[in-house]
Amino acid sequence: MSLPSLFASKTELQEAFVAGLERQLAEPGLGTYILVLANASFDPAIWPLLRDGLARRFAELAEEVSAGLRAGRKLHYPDDDLTVFLKLMAIGFDAVSGTEWRRAGPWEIQYNPLRALRPARASGQPVAGCTPPAFNPNGFQFNKPFLKPEILWQGELRRHPIRLLYNKFPFADLHGLLVPEPDRQLPQRLSQDWHLYMWHLATELGAGLPGFGIAYNSYGGQASVNHLHFQTFVRGTPLPVAEPGWRHNGGTLDYPLPCRTFDSALEAWFHIEGLHGRDQPYNLVYAGDRVHCLARRPQGSLTAAPWSAGHAWYEMAGGVTTFNRDDYASLDDATVADELSRLAPVELQTS
Repeated sequence: MSLPSLFASKTELQEAFVAGLERQLAEPGLGTYILVLANASFDPAIWPLLRDGLARRFAELAEEVSAGLRAGRKLHYPDDDLTVFLKLMAIGFDAVSGTEWRRAGPWEIQYNPLRALRPARASGQPVAGCTPPAFNPNGFQFNKPFLKPEILWQGELRRHPIRLLYNKFPFADLHGLLVPEPDRQLPQRLSQDWHLYMWHLATELGAGLPGFGIAYNSYGGQASVNHLHFQTFVRGTPLPVAEPGWRHNGGTLDYPLPCRTFDSALEAWFHIEGLHGRDQPYNLVYAGDRVHCLARRPQGSLTAAPWSAGHAWYEMAGGVTTFNRDDYASLDDATVADELSRLAPVELQTS
């Protein structure tokens, strides 16, 4: 059985990605506009293709919002989207800037001003362990009708119904949200079957899409939605956690927090089941035929550094998303390493 065409190569995935953004730009409403703007401004290869259309649509929406507010009319937009768009109006379209990148020692630092506008979700709430409550159909989840325009692709992928949505505020290249069998309404709890599926999917797709990876935030590991989902990305260079110099990859350097790397899907599962047994939150990164597993303190159990956007899979894997230029310019190797070390489970920390 052949793969869907958009997974055949990075070129085809990017073409489908841009076509989907162009389709959404023609949709009414603020939410889809914000998604298109954030995704286009994140990727310098996409921005020139959509900038003019985004500028025209921004002017139309700004006039609509301004006129409605002046007339005292109720604006029929979700409060979160309206708040974000009002901030964009205050910034001005011409002042919207793209994501910038640099390295600080082994760490990857990005300045991502559009993601700074993202409303807080459940990922910021304190959580004691990694066992989620039952799926709540009335809460935020990926079957909501208003999310339909945000679907990049859906269909059968290796014998399972899969939905791939855009990430509304991306922090990775060609960033997607992969929801397996969405109509089953599964909570954010990894099973052996889905672990093996993601392992083999990352291996297979990585063969035609070099740099393709799949990430997972456990419940309590900064997962923001209690509906089983994974995050997809395509990178030109390995994540910092995948660099060969770390001890977990066969090198000599100690990573700042506990990381186990597995080249056996079954051995990885035994380790993950052990974390489940201890109700220990964790983050996973599947890339190629390996998975990096990072045990961590539960979200909300410590106060993040002022420059930190939080600690989900990307941050655990050595990335930092900053929201202002001062933090972007000043962060150094030791500061990032110290923040990561604080995330080690208490029983594994050293004095």
